[in-house]
Amino acid sequence: MRADVRQVADGTYLVHGSNTNWVILTDGDAVTLIDTGYPGDRELVLDSLASVGASPEAVTAVLITHAHSDHLGSAEHLRTAYGAPVYLHEAEVPHARRDFLQQVTVGEVLKNAWRPGVLPWMVHALRSGGTEQHPVTAPEAFPAADGPLDLPGRPVPVHTPGHTDGHAVFHLPDTGVVVSGDALVSAHPTSRVRGPQLLPDMFHHERARAVASLEVIEGLTGDLLLPGHGPLHQGSVKAAAQQARERAV
Repeated sequence: MRADVRQVADGTYLVHGSNTNWVILTDGDAVTLIDTGYPGDRELVLDSLASVGASPEAVTAVLITHAHSDHLGSAEHLRTAYGAPVYLHEAEVPHARRDFLQQVTVGEVLKNAWRPGVLPWMVHALRSGGTEQHPVTAPEAFPAADGPLDLPGRPVPVHTPGHTDGHAVFHLPDTGVVVSGDALVSAHPTSRVRGPQLLPDMFHHERARAVASLEVIEGLTGDLLLPGHGPLHQGSVKAAAQQARERAV
C-alpha cells in the first residue's frame, strides 16, 4: 500500500493514511512533519516522506496536533531512531507522555456501535494499533509562545482545546493553509455528514470547548483546510468553521 500524497501548495503536502491524515512541509532538504497517523501507518509515513524526495533523517521536527493514538503513532519512533524532536502545546505534553489519556474508550465505542460506520471503523482502528500506547518519552512544548515556529513551512501553532486539552491547529498564513487536526474535519467513517464538521461527540474530551474553538479557527485567514480526517477542503476557512459550528448546534 502506497501513501496517498497530494501537493496542495508550494512545499505543502497532505497525506491520506489508512484513516488519518498527516502533513509534510518542505523547505529545501528539510522537513516538518505534522502528525504521524496510527502506529500501523509507519510504513506509509516513511513512504510519504520518500514520495516528496525526503527521508526520515530530514525531519527537523514532528509537530503533533493532539496526542491521540491515530495522530501520535510514529512520533516516538522518529524521535528515538532519527533524532527528530516532538513538539506539542504545553497542555498536551503530559498527554503525549501518557501521564493521562483523553481518548474514547472501547466501552464508549461499543455503546455507539449501533450507529452507521462505527463497527467497521472500530475494527480498522484495532487493526491499526489504535488501542496501543506509544508514549513520547521526552515531548517538548512549542519553542515559541507566539508567532511562527522556526521550522520548514514556518507554521503558527494555535491552541484549540476541546477535542483534547492541548489540541492545536497550525496556520500557514503565507500559503493560506490551516492544518486543523481533529478540531475541524471534512469527513469521518463514523459520520454520515460530508464537509466541514466536528467529529461525533464520543471523540471529544469536552465538546463545549471543541465547539468554542471553532470560533478561534474562524479568525484564521486561509482558503485551504487540511483536516485530520477527510479530504482537502478548498474555500474560506472562516466559512468552513462557521458551517461546522452551525452543524454542531
